[in-house]
Amino acid sequence: MKKYFFFIAILLIGIFFFFFDRNSNNNEEKIFKNAVTPSPVQVAGFALGEDAPFLAVNLIKFKEKAEYADGRETDLTGREAYALYADEVLGHLAKVGAEPIFGGDVSRLILGEVEELWDVVAVVRYPSRKAMFKMATSDEYRESEKHRTAGLAGQLNIEVTEDGFNFE
Repeated sequence: MKKYFFFIAILLIGIFFFFFDRNSNNNEEKIFKNAVTPSPVQVAGFALGEDAPFLAVNLIKFKEKAEYADGRETDLTGREAYALYADEVLGHLAKVGAEPIFGGDVSRLILGEVEELWDVVAVVRYPSRKAMFKMATSDEYRESEKHRTAGLAGQLNIEVTEDGFNFE
């Protein structure tokens, strides 16, 4: 029975995109903006949502050369600076019960279009929004963020729940 519903759902999605693409104006401005920090509206929405486990899908774009806020000279690339942050963030994640699930380089776009691809996709599972907020507001994490902001040109961070779409 589940396979039948899955098939119907995929069929309906396919039909939607078939007609949506034919009826859309390809000259429309695409709204898409990488950011380094969330907007106040995004923070408020995150704080008011259900406090349940979730996945954070991070689409990451690096600067060519790292730029530290304190003006220090560095030969690091954006990727190298972000790698320093990533090494440190593993400990911060563990302290709040979060865990990295996946990380990999983006090789190409299979469907859709964007002006520029992201460099990396990383997925992290958090036990709750409170856990993520606790980590992000800790002094230790704030200290690690200097490498993140030095290396990060921008990112999209997408919250995904694990309850809803089931492949079984």
